[in-house]
Amino acid sequence: MSSAESEARKALARLRRAAEKVERELGDLEGALKHAEGTDFPREEYEAVAAAVRRILDFTDEEGERLQEKILHAGGLEPGRVRRGSTR
Repeated sequence: MSSAESEARKALARLRRAAEKVERELGDLEGALKHAEGTDFPREEYEAVAAAVRRILDFTDEEGERLQEKILHAGGLEPGRVRRGSTR
């Protein structure tokens, strides 16, 4: 694996962790404000932001798979034929 690929994987992992944290913090904020604001709570706005965060998480999954396939292909392996954790 090249240095650029390694850095890309690290950056992708950091992005995913950050998005997971945003998702947790948004949930905490939503819970607190729903209780405090009742019917005045902007539910649709929070749903839109939560959907955007989920899209970032989906992106990190898709990009992780793409990078893994690219790395395997560069190493002469077929991504669909690699098995993890041999049971032998």
